[in-house]
Amino acid sequence: MNNREADAYTISPELPAMFDGMKMAAVATVLYIIVRCLNLKSPTAPPDLTYQDTPLSRFLLKSCPQLTKEYIPPLLWGKSGHLQTALYGKLGRVSSPNPSGVRMYLPMVDGATATFDLFEPMGNHQTGADITMVICPGIGNHSEKHYIRTFVDYAQKDGYRCAVLNHLGALPNIELTSPRMFTYGCTWEFSSMVGYIKRTYPQTQLIVVGFSLGGNIVCKFLGENMVNQERVLCCVSICQGYSALRAQETFLQWDQFRRFYNFLMADNMKKIILSHRHSLFGGSSGKTIDADLSRLYTATSLMQIDDNIMRKFHGHSSLKEYYEKESCVHYIHNVKVPLLLVNSADDPLVHDSLLAIPRTLAAKKSNVVFALTLHGGHLGFFEGAVLFPQPLTWMDKVIVGYANAMCQWEKQKPPFVCLCVTQMRCG
Repeated sequence: MNNREADAYTISPELPAMFDGMKMAAVATVLYIIVRCLNLKSPTAPPDLTYQDTPLSRFLLKSCPQLTKEYIPPLLWGKSGHLQTALYGKLGRVSSPNPSGVRMYLPMVDGATATFDLFEPMGNHQTGADITMVICPGIGNHSEKHYIRTFVDYAQKDGYRCAVLNHLGALPNIELTSPRMFTYGCTWEFSSMVGYIKRTYPQTQLIVVGFSLGGNIVCKFLGENMVNQERVLCCVSICQGYSALRAQETFLQWDQFRRFYNFLMADNMKKIILSHRHSLFGGSSGKTIDADLSRLYTATSLMQIDDNIMRKFHGHSSLKEYYEKESCVHYIHNVKVPLLLVNSADDPLVHDSLLAIPRTLAAKKSNVVFALTLHGGHLGFFEGAVLFPQPLTWMDKVIVGYANAMCQWEKQKPPFVCLCVTQMRCG
């Protein structure tokens, strides 16, 4: 046996051990990445609540257990805000129901046509009252989205009538009748829908619900004019950002892949705008938007689209003015009805710095409760055992649970109020 054969004979027994070591290192690396990306070591906990100690808040926390119990997302992926957001945004709800409603058309003074879908309750409300939920979906969304259908079906079964706004231009089969579509904070269409409900059902009381961009719109609507709060029992806002101006810079950062989400949302907005290009830019009436379409095609962020297109629908002179005038942060302090603000700490779209707005508001105003969950992503809040989520989410349950508590609170109030009024008249 020569020296080369001897060397091979002495080295070869070590090779399997070396390969086994490399395999173990590779597996350990993959597991480490999975644990970090899926945030598996993160604990579960009840929502972090900010509120003032009042009879109303004590009644609420006793009557709405979802706010005080531990929120437990699906074990393998539910602690990742990105996967929660992706499942909501791309995959939709699991086994989503298909509630049957009637589409309503409302002409606006500027020639636009607002649409909303009306769903009647599937039974009596537990208080015996007539209650209508007026719902504003997220950006570019409408009544046919899976998360809206799931929530409406659940609310109907609990005795609520539901009216869901279809954002102007969001439905692909509904043409625009004026050179304008929905914007970040325009409340005209939502106001028109609420006005219709109040006129058609003079006995009904309202629960106002807004998701994401819809949360900004409903809070701004209520704060714009005290008249808008008449017959409103309460309001719930889920996963909104409160101030578009403050959020603008954070949306250009790569932290939490926020810049990537910005790109995806901008791409979706471009598709919606271009699907209505004739109504917005090519109408024969002369009432069209002056915009550089080449800049729209090359836009990679919402800010570029807002500056080139969206701000011009309402004549804002600059992007800063558009964001300032259309953000609810300047109106929300005027809301006097009970207000529940819900956000998730791992929401990749809402920067941590924006959460100081609802936290400060809840600390100062007795009608406001701010609930911050550790997990849930953006409009995710899925629940489930290990892998497969339930169709109904924590978000759905907490909105209906809060609404039920407020309806019960209102039912207990009238005798007390009437007694006080009688005493004042007699005194």
